Amino acid sequence: MTVSRRIRRRDSVVPGAWPEHVPALLRRVHAMRGALDIEQAQPRLAQLLPPDLLSGIDAAIALLVDAIDRDQHIVVVGDFDCDGATACAVGVRGLRMLGARRVSHAVPNRMVHGYGLTVGLVDDLAALQPDLLVTVDHGIACHAGIAAAKARGWRVLVTDHHLAGDALPPADAIVDPNQPGDAFPSKMLAGVGVIFYVLLALRARLRQLGRFDGTPAPDLSTLLDLVAIGTVADLVPLDTNNRALVAAGLRRLRAGQGCAGLNALAEVAGRDVRRLCASDIGFGLAPRINAAGRLEDMAVGIACLLSDDAGHARELAATLHRINGERRAVQQQMTDDAEIAVGDIAPAGGEVPPVLCLYDARWHPGVVGLVASKLKERHHRPAVAFAPAEPGSTRLRGSARSIPGLHIRDVLAAVDTAHPGLIERFGGHAMAAGLSLAVEALPRFQAALGDAVQRLLDPVLLRDEIASDGPLEAHEFTRASADALRDGGPWGQGYPEPLFDGEFELAGWRIVGERHLKLELLQQGRRLNAIEFGGWSGVAPPDRLRLAFRLEADEYRGGDAVQLVVVHRERA
Repeated sequence: MTVSRRIRRRDSVVPGAWPEHVPALLRRVHAMRGALDIEQAQPRLAQLLPPDLLSGIDAAIALLVDAIDRDQHIVVVGDFDCDGATACAVGVRGLRMLGARRVSHAVPNRMVHGYGLTVGLVDDLAALQPDLLVTVDHGIACHAGIAAAKARGWRVLVTDHHLAGDALPPADAIVDPNQPGDAFPSKMLAGVGVIFYVLLALRARLRQLGRFDGTPAPDLSTLLDLVAIGTVADLVPLDTNNRALVAAGLRRLRAGQGCAGLNALAEVAGRDVRRLCASDIGFGLAPRINAAGRLEDMAVGIACLLSDDAGHARELAATLHRINGERRAVQQQMTDDAEIAVGDIAPAGGEVPPVLCLYDARWHPGVVGLVASKLKERHHRPAVAFAPAEPGSTRLRGSARSIPGLHIRDVLAAVDTAHPGLIERFGGHAMAAGLSLAVEALPRFQAALGDAVQRLLDPVLLRDEIASDGPLEAHEFTRASADALRDGGPWGQGYPEPLFDGEFELAGWRIVGERHLKLELLQQGRRLNAIEFGGWSGVAPPDRLRLAFRLEADEYRGGDAVQLVVVHRERA
């Protein structure tokens, strides 16, 4: 199996005016991402876009003010991923801060209810006797569930960020920057960002109504730790608005002002909360929250995020840590199965097809998204992975992941248009989507998916390019540079972590763990240490190497030591 891959250097851009204390290296990196000054590179909360630009915000606030004034029961309905869990916690905490006395929450169980506000979930919610449902991170595609809730006499406020279908659901109000006609300039808000914006608008309206009796309005910035976690976890592009939200949340966490649940999750993940960065969220905290929704019940994850008791939060975080370990084992087995299947499609030396679409009756529906992500990363191809919706079911749940330049929800929409009824339901955004279909429809779907991708995908995009910020100067291989790069973000989707390239002589190498490579390198008389995780392929590295790498502090060696974390290696 072959995948074309090469290192491409970003275009050099001259930075604008910067404070003197910002290193030239950091200025250069930000400029290559389009940020020419400190305001663009590290935006503050004062630069946030105003909430009143969101369509439906006035109707949403009217619903919430009325529910608070009438002491109605508000039920926040979350989702079973990290964005949905943090959005649920933000909604519950924020509404209580703003005067709602009867606030509950609920979350669908992936295996019982399926995605979003379904009719089955509405039936189960009846015992709570809600007056107003507030969906977070879903709802824009939940037509049947919302209709069922309305039939029971409940009002429904949808807060979501996913793309709408041809028609909007029959909710009382909808706040979604991606609904047709919405004027909000940033379409990149995560679900947790949307509900945070709704709370900002609600506070402003309550202030206008004089509801705080001359006392300071509640400080909603205390919720930004949760907003940061959900935004990074959902892999939405970190545009200027999202970077302002994430950076503020990280500042709270580093200052020890995060909620008890997030502090406990950082502890079980082995992360130093005082030095937390976006990659720690993506690889440490978020997977543990997500694991609950994937294998068991996201109610555990939400309970952890809502806990204000440090001891209780640690117990819940330990449970999430255990579930995450189980998830990793399940994911590894499923990924191994998937790679065997890819090998059958494209034997050694063969070309991987433009899109991968795999199904295994033994797979777990909560983990197929991770399998699709691994396939996409390893083969630089859009990928869809399916599993039975539940053991023995003839309905399949699938998760799709895409490569830059191919909008995967648009691909599914094209399949749906060409073959009405083939897909039972689907939703998502540019890089990720979910769908369901009948098992007997899978062969037709695979063929239709291949046709749609062939029409919509430029074959040039199948060549995997690693975008590099260029070489580092000799004086930049320092702990000070590594710390500046770590703290200079936040980095993430659409605003990638700094990556450099260079040629090196190989002075030595060894295998650590099962498949990791430790390299000793020479460059212009300087000796450098590097590690390539999973880099051992059974073949010794050549004497001269060209590497794409991140510069990080070497915490194992301590002091001023740094190491190169290799993401791509080729013969120089």
